[in-house]
Amino acid sequence: MSKEKVVLAYSGGLDTSVCVKWLQDEKNLDVVCVCGNVGQEETGLDAKKQKALDLGVLDCQVLDLRDEFSDEFLTKAIAANSMYENKYPLLSALSRPLLAKKLVEVAHEFGATYVAHGCTGKGNDQVRFEAAVKALDPELKVIAPVREWDLKCRPDEVAYAHAHNVPVPEGANDNPYSIDDNLWGRAIECGHLEDPWNEPLDDAWVMTKNPEDAPNTPTYTEIEFEAGKPVAVDGKKMKLSEIVIALNKISGDNGFGRLDLVEDRLVGLKSRECYEVPGALTLITAHKALEDICVEGDLLKTKIKLEQDWATAVYNGQWYSPLKNALDAFMADTQKFVTGTVRLKFFKGNCHVVGRKSPFSLYDYGLATYDRDTTFDEKASAGFIEIDTLSLKTWAKVQGPSSAAAQA
Repeated sequence: MSKEKVVLAYSGGLDTSVCVKWLQDEKNLDVVCVCGNVGQEETGLDAKKQKALDLGVLDCQVLDLRDEFSDEFLTKAIAANSMYENKYPLLSALSRPLLAKKLVEVAHEFGATYVAHGCTGKGNDQVRFEAAVKALDPELKVIAPVREWDLKCRPDEVAYAHAHNVPVPEGANDNPYSIDDNLWGRAIECGHLEDPWNEPLDDAWVMTKNPEDAPNTPTYTEIEFEAGKPVAVDGKKMKLSEIVIALNKISGDNGFGRLDLVEDRLVGLKSRECYEVPGALTLITAHKALEDICVEGDLLKTKIKLEQDWATAVYNGQWYSPLKNALDAFMADTQKFVTGTVRLKFFKGNCHVVGRKSPFSLYDYGLATYDRDTTFDEKASAGFIEIDTLSLKTWAKVQGPSSAAAQA
């Protein structure tokens, strides 16, 4: 009788390699691995595939997801200016629903009963994976080995690996940080950073120069957008994945894109996180500046309120939810005229917008200028103020500080 199958989100690292053996031995399942390339810094995907095959998996699918990640996920994040708690661009929360989607697709291909992930029971990613799977196929069952097994720390995993002939990466106990990265940036946590009083050490940062060591002259860059989507950098048309890579380099070399913050996790605890998101912050900064001249005022005010709802929904694993889909539709409608160019100035860890232009700009120089040739009719303001303050004036007469009611 054939065994049931499980499709595992596989990174090739210690955690998910131990997961393979644990699922085989403890759950008596045939394992299929899925390794998705969403632009993470690590290389050697072929070696990871071979490692999984050597562990006895049925198959290990290595998928290049960089363009799909950019075109289907990052574009929506840019449209929504996604900044969770108004602090940082979403990172892992953007890649997890795509990886979960691929787990479901491969599970259908192999007729698997289960999908599995290597997330801990303390983090947000477990929710993101499992919420996405339930939304895409509620019949699939999810296994989270790290929540079930008795391996309490990394040395326990290393010991298990040695006991079960799982190759252990050299220096598996040496890295003081937990890292997750993709095209959009890099998240750093654990180790020295768990005390929020500790300043991050230099070795925590990889994508960005120390601002003190950044160039002594400013760098100017222009980003072009069409209907809210970035299409070119400094006049060169590129795919979004290439634009993000280019801006990661430009911004990072100028020391821009470091974040050190405490965020509220979905599971109820606060977590100190450091992020390197040079390209992401650059694109959101530029996109906001272009929206300022292209999106009507009342619509923009409402959009800014809903951006936090979008970011929170995605952070909480609701990528495939009705709420997130409805918010996407709203965001998309706001982007129809967000076309133009933004000029940025980088210097010593800072990024400033120093120019913006659009064929659909709502900025009217004739109305805005204080010169004598302004087209704004200042005399009309008197009538506007009279109507605008009518409610306030009525309140002041009846209930205000100088009213009879207040003096009684």
